[in-house]
Amino acid sequence: MTAPTKVAAELTPDGTERQGRKSRPKLGRGPAHEEPWAPYLFISPFFILFAIFGVFTLGYTFWVSLHDWSLLGGMDSFTGIDNYVRLLDDPRFWKATVNTFSILLLSTVPQMIMALILAEILNDRLLKGPHLFRSGLLVPNITSVVAIAIVFQSLFARQNGLINAIIQLLGFEPLNWHAGRLSSHIAIASMVNWQFTGFNTLIFLAAIQAIPLSYYEAAMIDGANRFQRFTRITVPLLRPAILFAVVLSVIGQLQLFAQPLLFGAGAGSTSGGNDNQYLTILLYLYSQAFQQPFRFGYSAAIAWTLVLMSALAAALVFGVNALFDRREDRSEREHRKAMARRREVAR
Repeated sequence: MTAPTKVAAELTPDGTERQGRKSRPKLGRGPAHEEPWAPYLFISPFFILFAIFGVFTLGYTFWVSLHDWSLLGGMDSFTGIDNYVRLLDDPRFWKATVNTFSILLLSTVPQMIMALILAEILNDRLLKGPHLFRSGLLVPNITSVVAIAIVFQSLFARQNGLINAIIQLLGFEPLNWHAGRLSSHIAIASMVNWQFTGFNTLIFLAAIQAIPLSYYEAAMIDGANRFQRFTRITVPLLRPAILFAVVLSVIGQLQLFAQPLLFGAGAGSTSGGNDNQYLTILLYLYSQAFQQPFRFGYSAAIAWTLVLMSALAAALVFGVNALFDRREDRSEREHRKAMARRREVAR
């Protein structure tokens, strides 16, 4: 036995030994006490990389946006907020902004609805082979964006396109999906929906499986059918997951680039169509920075405007969620007051 754990013995008056209390072991200084900086060392790579590729690049982009910077000529002069003022008077930028938010709405809303419905179906205990379907939902998400764009470009082709073939079978005239503004937005949004609906479905499915079954059992005892259980229990309790998915979708759609770039008849063109009908903010940023007139400072201003748009969109979503929370708290307080009044009347 080591010294700290020995049993202390003492003599009785008749000379015999009497067992005493175990001596308390001395507190040693372990590795956690000797190296308090070790946990910070383990997590430091993330913060170092984030500082280099995140914070520094974000700050440097803002510094570039305050200068007249050309890809060929380098930094010229300090212009202050002139790039931002010029951006406010740029009709192409506002057209790209309207196009981006139009595609965002056409992709986010149907995507959330389809993901909720698929998550409810996959949560059915009677469904056979659920793991196979859940794995299949991730296939579009891991597919190359270029491959998706090429396939959908063929589907929405004016000549020999599958979508136009179906439209003709129904007795309607085929559409030029690339020429129209709304039609091109629908086609691009369909690519996004196909790619990310499965990802959001798995998020909602995980959230549904975390809901206690006692809620559904109580609703079934009260006679609620499946649709009522879905609308009264599942959807309200999925609000945090829906909020998370909407924020991710909004930030992702504001950065839409590859789909409209490869959708056009002349794939690889950054014009967004003959009339800029599907020009997005990121496409416009790329054309300003890496094509004529190679204005890095102006494109940096567009980038920072995009960052502010993403922050405002996320704040709007969280603000709506806060309003719902406040409304629920008010209803709960009113319910408690009503129950207290009933108890007082019963007494």
